Amino acid sequence: MSKKYALISVSDKKGVVDFGRELSQLGYEILSTGGTARSLEEAGVPVKSVSEETGFPEILEGRLKTLHPKIHGGILGKREDETHRQQMSDHEISPIDLVVVNLYPFAQTIAKEGVTRAEAIENIDIGGPTMVRAAAKNYQDVGVIVNPARYEEVIKELKEKGSLSSETKFKLAVEAFTHTAEYDSVISGYLSDQLPEETRFRDTYILPYKKVQALRYGENPQQQAAFYREINPSLSSLAMARQIQGKELSFNNINDTNAAWELVQEFTEPTVVAIKHANPCGVGTAPDLHEAYLKAYDSDPVSIFGGIIAVNNKVDLKTAEEILKIFIEVIIAPDYDKEALEAFQAKKDIRVLQAKLEDIDREELDFKKVSGGLLVQELDKVPMSIENWKVVTKRKPTDRELEDLLFGMRVVKHVKSNAIILAKNLQTIGVGAGQMNRVGAARIAIDQAGEKAKGSVLASDAFFPFPDTVVEAAKAGVTALVQPGGSLKDEEAIEVANSYDMTLLFTGRRYFKH
Repeated sequence: MSKKYALISVSDKKGVVDFGRELSQLGYEILSTGGTARSLEEAGVPVKSVSEETGFPEILEGRLKTLHPKIHGGILGKREDETHRQQMSDHEISPIDLVVVNLYPFAQTIAKEGVTRAEAIENIDIGGPTMVRAAAKNYQDVGVIVNPARYEEVIKELKEKGSLSSETKFKLAVEAFTHTAEYDSVISGYLSDQLPEETRFRDTYILPYKKVQALRYGENPQQQAAFYREINPSLSSLAMARQIQGKELSFNNINDTNAAWELVQEFTEPTVVAIKHANPCGVGTAPDLHEAYLKAYDSDPVSIFGGIIAVNNKVDLKTAEEILKIFIEVIIAPDYDKEALEAFQAKKDIRVLQAKLEDIDREELDFKKVSGGLLVQELDKVPMSIENWKVVTKRKPTDRELEDLLFGMRVVKHVKSNAIILAKNLQTIGVGAGQMNRVGAARIAIDQAGEKAKGSVLASDAFFPFPDTVVEAAKAGVTALVQPGGSLKDEEAIEVANSYDMTLLFTGRRYFKH
């Protein structure tokens, strides 16, 4: 019986010693390189170096190890092809039956703070992807293992059947090509980001995402779904959140929690955001978190039920006990007091998430899938301030109105267009979201606010195409408005605001959200 060869050269050495030992006991002669060979040898697993097999040393500081005909001929040779067999015999090439390879940790390298381009480039694997692709191409004859999680099932099948089935080898080959595709996409993305700013929107986008979990279903029970994470996401992203307790997150939980988490990051003061169907139903800012939560709750006590809560400060026991008075799906926060976590355990179905408020300002792109295509834009992370706002009416805003106007604009930025927010004392009192016309959104917000509208402010995500929104606001008792400006009817809106002694400010910046 001819010898069986396994080539093992891995960056991730988890489980490789036990796997190598099992292969050796099954009669495989193991070829290996560098650190992998040392790990196997130190554990007493018989190993033959690749250099010994090829008769050629590792050179160029280890850049050249496995790129040799005796290695790639052994991987690529078709066992059933007489010509291949003869040529392999003529050149003393031994067939390699298993290729066990995973690649230099490029993604982990570029995730390190302060890494240089030179360091990153040295962690671009050449020989590894070449062997993996060669073995995957010749999967009919070669088993290729790139994932340590497969070691156990591979050994089990080899023990039971003596060899891997065609079905198993094909499955492993698909995983191998996915492994190299992901690897190359991370390299491509990193190097593309090193190009000048004007080339940021590349000619081709290759987006590597890894599956985090299968979901019970999508937006609706008839839709299958899964959740994926970027290779190196922002530390503050929802994808990096840790679930402390509760049921498995659903598709809608994840989508709504993301909306809540993005909105609460607009604030540094203690703030609580309540989200329902991806729109805020209540937002409150206060000197302490408990008061902020009460403001968010009082904004809309009906809609918050069954909603998502996001906060930007450590959750204390007092706040946790207040939240537990109603049913919520998810709470996400940067931290929790021990007593608060113990309180949440009384309702084990509540999903409690912890996420970092770090790396918030990292430049990122936003991707929206459309039928047959992808829309790509920068995420709008430009800091919001009142310094560049322009008062266009006779009356200037009071300090309190300015505070509420800025608060309102921070919220309306995260409301589906057409969007109107009524705010008072750093609390939302009316939310008009996703309407086909702006005055309709205003009427919804005003109707929700009721008597609270008197003395409130109004924030609009885009300009008023007609002065009717100003009229509706004035009738409700709104005293100040803020909008981007830029409409042909701006002068009419200003005239109406002046007639009601309102103050109107233009920001020059639109916040459409679709």
